[in-house]
Amino acid sequence: MVMQTIKGDETLIGQLVERWVTAVGAGDLAGVVVDHADDIVMFDVPPPQDGVRGIEAYRATWPPFFRWLASGAVFELVQLEVTAGTEVAFAHALLRCGTPEHLAAHPDHRLRVTLGFRKEEGRWLVAHEHHSFPLADLADTAAAAEREIRLLHERWFDATAAKDLDALMAPVAEEVVSYEHEAPLAYAGVDQVRQVCQRGLDAGPGSVTWEVPELTVVAQAGLAVAWGLNRLRVEEPDGSWREAWSRGTRVFRHTDHGWLLVHQHLSFPADPQTGAARTDLRP
Repeated sequence: MVMQTIKGDETLIGQLVERWVTAVGAGDLAGVVVDHADDIVMFDVPPPQDGVRGIEAYRATWPPFFRWLASGAVFELVQLEVTAGTEVAFAHALLRCGTPEHLAAHPDHRLRVTLGFRKEEGRWLVAHEHHSFPLADLADTAAAAEREIRLLHERWFDATAAKDLDALMAPVAEEVVSYEHEAPLAYAGVDQVRQVCQRGLDAGPGSVTWEVPELTVVAQAGLAVAWGLNRLRVEEPDGSWREAWSRGTRVFRHTDHGWLLVHQHLSFPADPQTGAARTDLRP
């Protein structure tokens, strides 16, 4: 880390920012919000356009970001400079923020953060945050997005084989809506989808694997769609494997938490004569 040599209040503020970065990386919500004013205003990378206002709204933005970090993403301070007066101060910082794959492809990509402070009863508090990424070339962005969506699927496949429910849920948005194979018509919200995923992992006493052998991805302007035939295999107690193929479409939205699944649609073809689901079909 490159950090300016500073004294007095500037030193205290620098230490405050470093604690904040450490708390974010550790998924420590209490540590993230502790030095923030009740009327904090944050201009974040994603909407709303007029910012996140108030400590409770600020607090609510972090759990999805923590899930993204838990999937292997990076949040590291690179450079920090602080200027302090007697009652107000500001700091600007550069951070490495992204998946290892994205940062390997774009090693100079940085998250830019500006922090405004005011002193209350002798204590420095963050009153304003502004986060942004520089605009990237659209062609490069689309190609990088496709790679990230494919890598996200690979992490899903690995998490399924490991029966790691938390890793499966890490890139799923709070507001996700999933059309599953079984009733009801829709599962709304991350908690309901988590229950479906748990049942899937518990489908057999042995291994459970999932893959999309011919995955297609289209990504542009912060949205991505991926589709293909899902191959699900469940190991039976006698060591044999039960296999089923179905159709899957998934929609993703890019946020400062990375790519998040916002919609999923799964289905089996129906027999036109009986209306029964054809789970025996193979590509």
